[in-house]
Formats: sequence, structure tokens, C-alpha cells
Amino acid sequence: MFTKKMLISLRRKHLPFTIVKISSRRELIALRGACNTILLKNDTIFSLRYCRKHLLLILASTNICFMKKILIVVATLLVINNIFSQPLSDTEKKIISYINQHIPDSEKLLADAVNINSGSLNKAGVKQVGDVFAREFALAGFSTEWVNLPDSLNRAGHLVAIRKGKKGKKVFIIGHLDTVFEPDMPFSPYTRLNDSTATGQGASDMKGGDVVVIAALQALQSLGLLNDASITVYFTGDEEKAGIPTSVSRKDFIERAKTCDVALAFEGANGLNSVATARRGSSGWKLHVTAKTGHSSGVFTKGSGYGAIYESARILNRFREELSTEKYLTFNPGLIIGGSDMQYDEKKSKGEAIGKTNIISPEVVVTGDLRFLTEAQKESARNKMRAIVAQNLNGSKATISFQDGIPAMEPTEGNNRILKIIDQTTKAMGLGATQAGDPGSRGAGDISYIAKYVDCVDGLGASGRGAHAPGETINLKEFPLLIQRAAILIYRLTNPQ
Repeated sequence: MFTKKMLISLRRKHLPFTIVKISSRRELIALRGACNTILLKNDTIFSLRYCRKHLLLILASTNICFMKKILIVVATLLVINNIFSQPLSDTEKKIISYINQHIPDSEKLLADAVNINSGSLNKAGVKQVGDVFAREFALAGFSTEWVNLPDSLNRAGHLVAIRKGKKGKKVFIIGHLDTVFEPDMPFSPYTRLNDSTATGQGASDMKGGDVVVIAALQALQSLGLLNDASITVYFTGDEEKAGIPTSVSRKDFIERAKTCDVALAFEGANGLNSVATARRGSSGWKLHVTAKTGHSSGVFTKGSGYGAIYESARILNRFREELSTEKYLTFNPGLIIGGSDMQYDEKKSKGEAIGKTNIISPEVVVTGDLRFLTEAQKESARNKMRAIVAQNLNGSKATISFQDGIPAMEPTEGNNRILKIIDQTTKAMGLGATQAGDPGSRGAGDISYIAKYVDCVDGLGASGRGAHAPGETINLKEFPLLIQRAAILIYRLTNPQ
């Protein structure tokens, strides 16, 4: 690093130099790369040092022309940073202060929710968690209601919290009350492992995300920042195992979302600098193959043919060969059953088979899923799969059917506009830039049902590891920062400057 004596020495040598303040890591990386190049080619000296919580870039060069060029680069970066990373307002600093003071309350609420089993099929448990959160929404000035579902769906229903107003964007916030952990599974209560990690069923997926929402809204309410805001919070009770048909279990959810401008979903965060502007959709498929049967000595002959097992193997391998390299498209055979005699129970996704090695198999059933980023990609994949299935081996016949599941949350310009606001927010908070995560890293979620109606972003909830598995954890170090990000984002959306 340069010292004061070194700067005086530069002056005495009449070597032009300048000192420029750098206020983001991105600028630092960009300028460091630029300066290394100049150092090698044009006898330019550079140094970086801290000064009052900012970085100072010190440049000195014998080449005045190159000094001017690098200073233009520096000035451009600083102007861009100033435009897109306005500092936090005094109000936003108060929001952060309030949240930090109430983190113990937020963690206690999280522990209380985690310690209630709310597996998707545990209707009483789901409602109990809903009651806990409803009381917290009341403290944030929201009215709440419970949306019941028909008994035939065997699901608890959904919690909805509402504030009506006319200011700013109409915001639709998404969470869910249920977890994958049913009452017959070993119970894992909320437990602090150390000062930065806690574990418990649904700690991060997604009771942690639900608490992020509640704590953010309570902070805004306490400071009088929700006055005349229009916000609908919708915590579904069956996200992990949706009631079928979804045309019923998601009807009210979709209709309310259509009245809003922006949807924010609080599924698990992948750290502080990544959110989801797109999520893949999922659907199902069933392959049914029938064939001539007979003694195995005749297999491959014109009279006996190839049998159902060979035909199913041909089809699955062709799927792999022709479709497996397409980005964001996956298809997984989850069950295959066949033999000389078989029965398949579609409702239970299970079956039984008897197979003798000297009998050509007359029937095979294969079921699987298909994941895609856009509806166009889904339809294209289905058409290719149909064409492959139709090219039957001798003596066999195959059909394939498809079942729609959760639609895709396609990447859109509207989603990117929300991302820009989040990016500005995290930069202003000193957390750095926020980017769109890889759509292939996430499965489908509730937000996908409404993605074609409103601008959407997901992945705003709590961060952690091991979701859907024993030992699921939440990152307590990032927890306060994620609440702060959520609160400032909601404030900026509902209080346009």
C-alpha cells in the first residue's frame, strides 16, 4: 500500500497521480483488473487502501494519456454506481434499526411455528400454525380470514391477510404453512446448533420465510409506513402436496393474485445476492406398452416380436438421446413395472409383477415427470416424445399420456424490473448486487400458478440447507438481513418516490 512518504515522492518526481473513492466490490474488481493491465503495459502504479469504510484507488503513471483513459473508466463506474445504488433513506435506516431490535422476537415466533407439526395432511396442525400467524398479522394492522377447501381435497385450507389502500403497487405476498414432515415422521423441534445455525422441521422451508414476511410487515407498521398500502398475504396450507384438482385448491389464490401488480414469494433464499425471476414447471407422463407374448425362444422373430420390455427400453433410451441435452428440460422415469403378469394401481403409484425368464413380457407401465422453463418448451418436448413412442418395434404397441401439474414461471421483463429494485436495495444496504439465479436449480412452486398474470420474483425467504430432509437448518446470520431486505423492498414498492 502507498504511504504518505510515497505520495510525496511521486509529487517530487512530477509523476501524475490521482486518488479515487471506490464504494462497491464490483468497482474494485473491475478497476483492479483494468489497473493490472495498465501496470504491465504502461508503467502505471496502483494501490488500494481503506479510508473511512471506503476503498481508495491510487493511480500514478508516466503515461498521461493512459491516466486520462483510466480516470474516464473510474468516473463512469462511479456515476453508474451513484445512479443505481442510492443510499438508504433515513426512513429505511429506521426500518433496519427496528428489525434489529426485534430479532429475538422474530426468532421466538419462528421457534413457536417450527414446534407445531404442520405436514400437508395434518389439517389440525396447519390450522394451528395459521392461528399463530394470524395473531401476528393483526399486530401489523392486517385483517385475516381462513379459506376452507372442500372435504374431498383433504387439505386444511389457506390463511389470507389483507390491507387495502391506493398507494403504490398492489403487492401479493406468498408463503405456505405446511411442511413435508407428517406426524408419523420423527419429530425435530427448533434447536439452536450454534450462534449462526438452527435446525427444525420446516425451519427454512418455509416457516423461516413466513417469519421474514411477518417481521418485515410489523416493522413497517410500527413506523407508520403501511398507511394506504395495498397488500395481500396468502399463506397456502398445501404447497408441499397440493390438493387435487389444483383448479379447486388454487382457484381463490389465483383470483386474488390477478387483482395485484407484483407478486413476491418467500420460498428459501439462495443467499443474499440471488433471487428467482424464473422457475421451472412440472408435469407428469405415463407410458403404456403392450406386446405379443410367447416363449422366449421366439423373441426378435417376425412372428413373436420384441416384447414390451424391449420396446419400453427403446423408448426411454430415445428420450435420453434426443432430449437430455436441452437446457432446463428434464424428464425422469420414476416407476417402471412389467413382466409376464402385472398389476398397476395408478392412485397409489404402486404395482406388482411376476416375471418368468422364458416368457416374453406382454405389458410395461412407466411413469415419470417432465420439467420445463416455458410452456413452449413443454409442448415441444411432448411432441418429440409422442413421435418416439409411435415408432414401435415389431409386435409391440405403445401410447403415452401427459398430466399437467404446476405451470412454469417464465422469465419476463416485468420480473426483471422487480429484480432491478431488489438489486438497488441490496446495494444500498451494502450487501452488493443481486442477480437472477439459475432457473434449473429450483423446482416448481405456488408462484408459478400466477406467473402469467403478474410480475413475479421468488426466493426472498430464509436461507438454510437440507430442506425436505431431517436436519433441515436455517442461517441465523443472514436471517436479520433478509428481513431487512424484504421490508425495504415492500416499502419501496408501496411508497413510490
